[in-house]
Amino acid sequence: MMLYLASRSPRRRELLDQIGVPYKCLDVEIDEHWNGQERAADYVARLAREKAEVGKASLVSQNSHPVLAADTAVVLDDVILGKATTEAEALSMLRQLSGRCHQVYTGVALAAEQTMVEVCLSRVCFRPTTEEERDIYVQTGEPFGKAGGYAIQGRGAIFIERLEGSYSGVMGLPLFETAELLNTAGILLP
Repeated sequence: MMLYLASRSPRRRELLDQIGVPYKCLDVEIDEHWNGQERAADYVARLAREKAEVGKASLVSQNSHPVLAADTAVVLDDVILGKATTEAEALSMLRQLSGRCHQVYTGVALAAEQTMVEVCLSRVCFRPTTEEERDIYVQTGEPFGKAGGYAIQGRGAIFIERLEGSYSGVMGLPLFETAELLNTAGILLP
């Protein structure tokens, strides 16, 4: 059975490749606005569900192809930090995270006969960082487009003192929850 991935993220593709799941990519657009009130777990679950369902609706033969989607949010003090788009945003996020622990929520959804959603919660602790370290990191360009302004699978890993939870979930696609959804839908993993 062909699986579709409703994502442009190279990290999500890399993670599906890691567990040997064949897939094709779909490009979907949804409104990812956070209203400032919605709980982070509800927010990532909603976005993952919407992406999967929009992807499913875009297929010519909607009944035969499941669509997988995910969304990740970095949360500090009950505030979703979003994705860094400018140097100032990235530096601000990294400054806030320095020497503190935060939560990473990743929702994963599979639109098949019905839409199923799981949410993975991880706790990430940053070591204290200096302004110079943060500036050098931002100059690499890696923080841009990343939730919280860092990439655990990249150079941002040097800031992470401790991780409690799912490395793949922080990366953007929790593989345990993904495998559970795929198995429930009858997509057997190799």
